[in-house]
Amino acid sequence: MLDSPLDGAVCGSCWAAARLSLGQYDGALRDIIHAFKYEGRRSLAPPLGAMLRDAGVEVLRDAACVVPVPLHPWKRLRRGFNQAADLSRQVGLPVVHALWRVRVTMSQAGLTAAGRQRNVRGAFRVSPWLSRTTRERFIDDRIVVLIDDVKTTGATLEACSEVLMDAGVREVRTLTLARAELHHR
Repeated sequence: MLDSPLDGAVCGSCWAAARLSLGQYDGALRDIIHAFKYEGRRSLAPPLGAMLRDAGVEVLRDAACVVPVPLHPWKRLRRGFNQAADLSRQVGLPVVHALWRVRVTMSQAGLTAAGRQRNVRGAFRVSPWLSRTTRERFIDDRIVVLIDDVKTTGATLEACSEVLMDAGVREVRTLTLARAELHHR
């Protein structure tokens, strides 16, 4: 196994460990997600997206589209990409950027479950760029799958889901690469 997946190519053993642990945000999967998200290793999107697609077959079934959890425009500009959008492009359904993050939120890391909910409350709206045609084809009375990289308490996914339901979505399903445990202090 590679001592530090962030520093070089991800070896086969690390990918095997990540596939086995898909679901828990630890070990090799955590290292690979960090390399993708924080080190700008966008070449990891196709294999991570394939893992997401394979694990989420039932979640994706009958869905009209996938909707990536948006980053605030300034954060996206600083990072250079939205990891949720990169993953969304790999699952085989149309990607609809239906949501807009309207305010900067602090990092969710270190916040309690209640703090996470307060942090994202009111942070999302329907995208101003969502056309009526796209809305009719993929949003109105449709099943959509909301995609993000990591779920901890689900506060972000819940906030996004509420906006989508208010916009006319029939059912919102969620799909993430990993679930993290919220560590209480």
